[in-house]
Amino acid sequence: MTEIAVPDGADTSTPAGILRLANAFCDAKALLSAVELDLFSTLRAGPRTREEIAAGLGLHGRGLRDWLQLLVGLGLLERDGERYRNAPGADRYLVRGERHYVGGFLQRSNRNLYPAWGRLTEALRTGKPQAGGDFFTMIKNPRLLEQFADMMDALTHVLGPQLIEAYDGWGSYGSVLDIGGCRGNMAAQIVAAHPHLEGHVFDLPQMAPLFIARMAELGTADRVTFHPGDFFTDPLPRADIVVLGHALHDWDTEQRRFLVGKAFDSVRPGGVLLVYDRMLDEDPRHVENLVISLDMLLVTEGGSEYTVAELREHAHAAGFTAVTDRPLGDYDTLVVCHRPQ
Repeated sequence: MTEIAVPDGADTSTPAGILRLANAFCDAKALLSAVELDLFSTLRAGPRTREEIAAGLGLHGRGLRDWLQLLVGLGLLERDGERYRNAPGADRYLVRGERHYVGGFLQRSNRNLYPAWGRLTEALRTGKPQAGGDFFTMIKNPRLLEQFADMMDALTHVLGPQLIEAYDGWGSYGSVLDIGGCRGNMAAQIVAAHPHLEGHVFDLPQMAPLFIARMAELGTADRVTFHPGDFFTDPLPRADIVVLGHALHDWDTEQRRFLVGKAFDSVRPGGVLLVYDRMLDEDPRHVENLVISLDMLLVTEGGSEYTVAELREHAHAAGFTAVTDRPLGDYDTLVVCHRPQ
């Protein structure tokens, strides 16, 4: 029988372990509220007492000690006498404005995914998304669109170096296109690591102002070009290397097949398509990817994670020949699809 990994090693063969697992959402919300309140940025300046934290964040005070102690227990804070400070991981990844900040993803989780998971039962009964507002409504709101871009940047901050290291063919080509590349954070990392490459990003027109600001911030405005459009209806630019990262899981099987076919047309002969995503396998211990697939149930009309086998089928149907796959980081899979000359 397969053993299943659960949070904190909770032993689900016991009542205590089952109850612990059932309350794992409390740990998550303690962290999400800390990011929402920007606690970790506040503590970057140095340790503070409960009273100083309450005054700085505008908190009532009731429950504050327990919340801070829980964050200590979760390894996010450290306590020295009456003062609290960031633990190393929180100080590196949860301080707003720092290069490795991943709080953009957590803020999106707090606003959208956390409430939506409270309606998982309804989603399973109806097959309908449960998050408030669809993507095309979100992109009309500049504030929400920037929050979405922050979330994508948080992901690509982590995955960018991993993708650059995992694929060894960058030097064989002259151009790279990131389809659905948001405001260009991934493309900018790639061209910074491989200066000979000409970078391109294809995304919806509403992303253009955020792209311009991001490229100016990173100093890559002359290295990466933005192409506005809808990848279902508009032609894609051509490039030697085409990237589809965390994009196909937003759509159903037939839509994924269609997009891989469009990507084939975008790849120049002899070039490659790089697809990375939280792909699924038959091992139920890989709970992180199953959770992300259920995220897609909750926030999209037909999206889900998918298997490497499904992607191989789409790639071969489109005309790609050699198709290989390898792990990417902790949870993703990278699939490399070669277009023949």
